[in-house]
Amino acid sequence: MNQIILQKLGTADPILQQLMKLIGPLNIKISDDPYQALLRSIVGQQLSAKVASVLNERLKKLTNSNLSPETILALSDEQLREIGISYRKISYIRDLSEKITKKELLFEQFSYMGNETVIQQLTQVKGIGRWTAEMFLIFSLGRLDVLSLLDIGLQRGVKWLYSVSKESDGKKLLEEKGKAWTPYQSIASLYLWEVVNQEYVVSYPSFEEYLRSN
Repeated sequence: MNQIILQKLGTADPILQQLMKLIGPLNIKISDDPYQALLRSIVGQQLSAKVASVLNERLKKLTNSNLSPETILALSDEQLREIGISYRKISYIRDLSEKITKKELLFEQFSYMGNETVIQQLTQVKGIGRWTAEMFLIFSLGRLDVLSLLDIGLQRGVKWLYSVSKESDGKKLLEEKGKAWTPYQSIASLYLWEVVNQEYVVSYPSFEEYLRSN
């Protein structure tokens, strides 16, 4: 991660700066193929990471690793259902694949669009909501200033970091704190997710408590 970005974030938010020093440098891992990224997101919706991974591996095997819109459209509903994908998600991935083959969705144009325009384009696809579109902005397009206000992990992380009650409004707190993180809200998000991933939220009641204990 660019040290200048971290310095600017730290200057804007001293508490976040303490967290960044604790966790160390983090990087956004960019997905190489935008279509496959959305395909994985749809297949994995409302499933555990483990189950989602199994289904995506089955799909990869079924297509001989040729995960293109044309290959997916050539598969029958029965073939997709046999590997565990629900009929609803089958309709979603078909809609995504059709919009790409019909050139209704052009990934190459996204680099010229603002975040909200990209979100508007993506949410025209069945099964893709705002959260999925926001994750695409961060992990496929590498956008640095995205804050997913409805993300449960971010809400847990921000309440822990600023030592507020678990019953408080996480969305409102994210919105408030996010103003200081612009134009690097995506980077701040990485650190909040890491608070959850490394189970700090489980081990300590709050960041304040962590600092007192260490």
